[in-house]
Amino acid sequence: MAYKISDECISCGACAAQCPVSAISEGDGKYVIDADTCIECGACADTCPVGAPAQE
Repeated sequence: MAYKISDECISCGACAAQCPVSAISEGDGKYVIDADTCIECGACADTCPVGAPAQE
């Protein structure tokens, strides 16, 4: 199950920098994860300072 970024996102970009498959991009007001590209590795969740990325 792919990760999704919640509204808790503070748009710091830490998750995008850690994503090994570049599935994360800056969206409108928060970062978003492309579910088709996400490999469910958890790198984004491990690096997020506010815990915004989580599995759906």
